[in-house]
Amino acid sequence: ENHLALASKGTLRIELIASGRMAHSAYPELGESAIDKLLVALTRLRAMPLPASEGIGPCTFNIGLIEGGRAPNVIPDFAKAHLLYRLVGPTEDLRRQIVETAAGLATVDFYLEIPFMRFRSVDGWPTMIAAFTTDIPALTAWGEPLLVGPGSIHVAHTGGEYVEGESRLIASSVLTGRAPSASPLTLVFRSRAMFLLA
Repeated sequence: ENHLALASKGTLRIELIASGRMAHSAYPELGESAIDKLLVALTRLRAMPLPASEGIGPCTFNIGLIEGGRAPNVIPDFAKAHLLYRLVGPTEDLRRQIVETAAGLATVDFYLEIPFMRFRSVDGWPTMIAAFTTDIPALTAWGEPLLVGPGSIHVAHTGGEYVEGESRLIASSVLTGRAPSASPLTLVFRSRAMFLLA
C-alpha cells in the first residue's frame, strides 16, 4: 500500500516435539500417545498470555503445521508441531515461558529468530505498523533501512495474492527516483542506501 512502516514485528519459529510409546490401539494402556501430549502442550501454549507493546499491538501466535502418528490403529510414538510467534520486543521471557509451559509434554527447539524492528518516519509520507517480518535485520551493511512497498499484506500467502498496477507504478517510481520531486520519500532514498519492497 506504499505506506512507510514505523515498526515491523519479529519472528520466533519453534518446533515442538512430543515422544510416546507405540502400542496397538486396542490396548492403549500399553502405550503412551505422543499426539495426546502434543495436544495438551499446544492447548497450554494457546492459553499462555503474550506480551504487547503500546502502539504496536500484541505478540501473536500461530500453529502452522502438525505432524504425527503412524496409522489409526497404532498409539503414536511421535508428534511435532511448528509454531510461529510474531514478536513485539525481546524474547528472553517469552522463550522461558514457552519452555516452562511445554515442560513434561514436549521439547522445544527455537530454530529461527528475527528481531522486532523500529524505523523512523518521513514527514508527509503515510505510515503503518507492519505485523509481518522482513529480512531487514540481516542486511546490516546498507545504511539506514526504511520499509515500504506496493500491495496489501492482507492477500499475501493466499491463493488470490496480487499487487494492483497503480501500487506497483508508485513503488517503482520511488525506487527508481522518478517519483514527483515533492515526494519526501524520494528525497530520502536519493541520499540513503537501502530501499526494500515489503
